[in-house]
Amino acid sequence: MSIRMIIGLSGVLLVFPMTAIQAAEIPNRFSLEVEPAFAWQGRNDVQIPNDASGTRFSIADTVGSGPVLAARVDFTWALNDRQELRFLVAPFGFNESGTLAGPVNFNGASFNAASPTDITYRFNSYRATWRYRVFQDRDWTIKLGVTGNIRQAKIALAQGGISSSYSNVGFVPLLNAWAERRFSERWRLILDLDALGSPQGRAVDFSAKVGYQLNPNLTLTAGLRVLDGGADNDRVYNFARFTYGTVSAIYQF
Repeated sequence: MSIRMIIGLSGVLLVFPMTAIQAAEIPNRFSLEVEPAFAWQGRNDVQIPNDASGTRFSIADTVGSGPVLAARVDFTWALNDRQELRFLVAPFGFNESGTLAGPVNFNGASFNAASPTDITYRFNSYRATWRYRVFQDRDWTIKLGVTGNIRQAKIALAQGGISSSYSNVGFVPLLNAWAERRFSERWRLILDLDALGSPQGRAVDFSAKVGYQLNPNLTLTAGLRVLDGGADNDRVYNFARFTYGTVSAIYQF
């Protein structure tokens, strides 16, 4: 991980002083979740550069909707009985081949619709979240917070001896909301949202999972995730939407 990424993740933590952290021991202070998934792309429109010299085209229409294998790892640290930090690593990407619907000018190179085109798409996320429990009763727990997201994006096209690639690394602040609805001692619904929007773009990562607690330390889940967003600026137009079918194991210790 680069220095720039470390600074971005650390910035989220510096916003909230640690003076409120209590020294008392908390049962199951740590939580580790591993989530494999399959993702389908419903939309993935690209234009680089975002002016008359670039051609807007659909990666989804060119290579198909998927599925694409994905995975993420989520580590949560309870600072006290109300505050926690979450660290997330979510790599995502694919390399597929297809035929363009028409001629495409992409990032200074020209591609035709007669030959197969290899497309590489990457969108990796590295996040740090601080959140605070704002409500809890017998059935519900609700937490709100903020997330700092370092995202690594790459789109590359190759056709015959012609290739062009565009990469970008940036920091994106997000708002976080997390909720758990307990139906019984073992069954629960888990909702998680990182999202924020602006005139230049948006980012939404929402999941809904049904969890079953096998024992006090281990919970298994299955559910859906929607990753949606993109940017529309002077250089880049890219909006994508992926729907995931997920399973996960959550180990608390």
